[in-house]
Amino acid sequence: MQENLKLAISGTYSTGKSTTTEALSIATGLPRTHAKTSREILIDLIPGKTVMDLNAMELIKLGLRRFEERVQNESGPGPFISDGGVFHEWVYFEARMRVGINPGAPKWFQAVKQITGLPVKHFYQRYTDTLGDVTRARAKRLYDAYVHLPVEFDMHPDGHRPVSEPFRRLSDDLLIEALQELEIPYHVVGGPIPERVDRIIELFDMPQVVPTDEAIELAQIRVRAATDVLEQDARFHEAQRKKSFGRQLKYALRY
Repeated sequence: MQENLKLAISGTYSTGKSTTTEALSIATGLPRTHAKTSREILIDLIPGKTVMDLNAMELIKLGLRRFEERVQNESGPGPFISDGGVFHEWVYFEARMRVGINPGAPKWFQAVKQITGLPVKHFYQRYTDTLGDVTRARAKRLYDAYVHLPVEFDMHPDGHRPVSEPFRRLSDDLLIEALQELEIPYHVVGGPIPERVDRIIELFDMPQVVPTDEAIELAQIRVRAATDVLEQDARFHEAQRKKSFGRQLKYALRY
């Protein structure tokens, strides 16, 4: 294995990225770096809202918080396995600029957003372009290699993530385009998670300290605990109970 290997694992929503990176970290003993999930951050940042409820400025706040965490967690001298990489937040915002700011929301909600966004969309596109320049430049300086996990199956709606398939497929294309543009060495690795973990270990000649099946079982427990955090938060459920049609319309009228 390359000394102090800094490896990023990319992939859009519901490609098994978190479980794969966590299992790979457990199997090899290399630290996994990541930002908190959107659900965890929103509990403190904007209680009561899901990602699909957020307006553009709230999405910026969420993306900058995640970028801040990635920079902090990936600033050490040693090797790491990054869950996502620093330009993931740019990819998701760019996809929203093209597909719609709330791609998983009801059609009426998206239609209102399209209209309310007309006066300000140019500003947000310029912000998105600048964010892309900054995050891609950092990725090029930081990572030695990338592994991309492709979209291989449809995502099941969970009421929280942006579940539009056009959004998800576009995000996947943008990730690949960015890797090609940056000329960072990358491999596309698909298939079941055990095959992925074994293949990545083989590609980079990583040490293995825990059997793959055992590592995946433990990874699934850890990832599930992180994604279930909203189920345990009373503030979120109270806000959702008060989410009347008028409240939803208020969200929609603010781009």
